[in-house]
This record gives sequence, C-alpha cells and structure tokens, in this order.
Amino acid sequence: MTGWTADEMPRLDGKTVVVTGANSGLGFEATRAFVAKGATVVMACRSVERGTNAAAEIRADAGGVDGALDVRECDLASLDSVASFAEGATDDYDAVDVLCNNAGVMAIPRRETVDGFETQLGVNHLGHFALTCRLFPLLAAADGIEDGGADEVGSEPAERSGSGDARVVTQSSGAHERGEMDFSDLNWEESYDKWGAYGRSKLANLLFAYELQRRIDATDDAVGVRSVACHPGYAATNLQMRTAEESGTPLAAAVMRVANSVFGQDAATGALPLLYAATADVNGGAYVEPDGVLNMRGSPTVGRSNDASYDLDDARRLWDYSAEATGVDLSL
Repeated sequence: MTGWTADEMPRLDGKTVVVTGANSGLGFEATRAFVAKGATVVMACRSVERGTNAAAEIRADAGGVDGALDVRECDLASLDSVASFAEGATDDYDAVDVLCNNAGVMAIPRRETVDGFETQLGVNHLGHFALTCRLFPLLAAADGIEDGGADEVGSEPAERSGSGDARVVTQSSGAHERGEMDFSDLNWEESYDKWGAYGRSKLANLLFAYELQRRIDATDDAVGVRSVACHPGYAATNLQMRTAEESGTPLAAAVMRVANSVFGQDAATGALPLLYAATADVNGGAYVEPDGVLNMRGSPTVGRSNDASYDLDDARRLWDYSAEATGVDLSL
C-alpha cells in the first residue's frame, strides 16, 4: 500500500489544469485539491450555473483558495461545444499542464448525443477524444508538472518521456472488464444493454489512453506529454444515484443508497487515483487504481487493466473510427 494522499501533491503555482465534470463528484474533489495547491483550474462543465455554484462552494469551504477557478461550458455530448471550449481555452491560455478527462455518464437508457452517437460512448469517449486532440497543442506547450509523491512505474507503459511532462489523465472504471469492442455496432443500434454500453465506453477510455501514449512515443521529436489512465474504485457519488433515477424504479434508488453507504468510499478518496496520475511519478501509459480488495477502495497505486485494454488492433481501429466520427485527429 502506498498510503498516498493529496497532501503529497507538489505545489502547482503557475500551472493550468482542465477538469471535465468539475462541478460534482470526483471532478469536484479533484478541482478542490488542485486549486488548494495553487493551480488555475479550468472547470469544464455542461452547466455553467452548476459549475459556478461548485466554484463558490470550494472558495467558501476553503475560506479562499490558493489558485484560481475558471468555469466554462463544455458539453461532451456536443462536438460543437467541445470545439468552442477548446477554441476559448486556446485564446486565453498559453499552455495546459494537465487535462483530466473525468466527466461521464453511467448505465443510462439508450439515447443519442446531438451528433448521433450512443450517449455513453459519445460522452465518455468520443467527447474526450475530440477535446484531447484539440487541446494537445496547449499540452505540448506546457512545462508540465514536477513529479510529486511516490516513485512508481506501470506494468505496461512505454518509456517515460522525462520529468515534468504535461499529463492527459483519462478516467476509466473497473467496469471496463465487462466491455467488448463490437466495431460492427459500436453505437448499439441493433441492440442495447446499458451496462454493456458503459463497460464498452470505459474500455474505450483505456484503449485511447494507451494508444495516445504509443503515438507520442512513436514521434521523432520529444513531445513532452504523458497519457495516463486511472479508475476510482467504488466511489459513492451522485453518478450512481443518477443511474438509479434513470431506471425509473424506486427500489433501485434504495438499493444504490445502501450499496454506496456499505461499499463506497467518499468522493475525495475516489479522486486520489486521478490526482496521483496527474502529479506523481508514473510512466506514460500507466494505470492507476486503488490498492484495496478487488481494487474497489484504498490508496492509489499503479496496477494493470484487463488484457482487452492492451489490444493493439482494437486500439488502432478505435482511434481511426474516433478521428473519422469526430472530424478531429492528432497530428504529432
């Protein structure tokens, strides 16, 4: 066990961090931790109102914060919104030191994004794919984070590019283990299983994170960006309650409340793998997860995701599909 806590994060004065879904749950707690260390946090939120309220709560709880909070609209279910957010960030910032691809939806009834993608794949993966590609020049321009905390290395990553690299941190889930990449029906148009769709989107997060690192490593020039994946374990957040509410069954909400209280860890602890991936000394391509039983709770450590997440053919096929579907690709 590492026993690592957010107190071990380095100072982040002068650093810029983008967090999607920053107004609630894991994103809210990560934002609170980043800004406490002096970072400027760009809170990329679907609802500016909720983001503004969250920023006010962080300021009030801390009695003032060391860093700055910048709330901006970014609806991952709309590629136009993603593009507008990235354009605004590019206009107003010279660099981004950390991008946290955190926001997501879980096990909802089938619906589609405004661009026609199944929502879980569209929000959890495709929106973040497009955002990462559009913000990559800002990441490449950053000085990055000076590594803090324990020195750990991943089991499958490529070689570390060097100390102080910028980070792309993509939030996955242990549910990736039930995901399957069916490229004949990625958007579940023929049949739909809400948990299968969630698992697929979380597997897609990992395929993307690892493929991004492989592409960075394959460049002739030093890019200075690391791509790292993580999962929070079982963190009791409003994500589970939204899933229960979407089911339309009162019993589901009651069961979820009991499960959260018995099995879940609080959101601040659930955010630790993301914070560790963003600031500790980990290789590009690492997978950070809790170190407890079944990796459901505990302190962050570097582990290994399932074999399917390292499938090179699936990763390349998914990348090609994502670039075509979003109209955005990464030129390294």
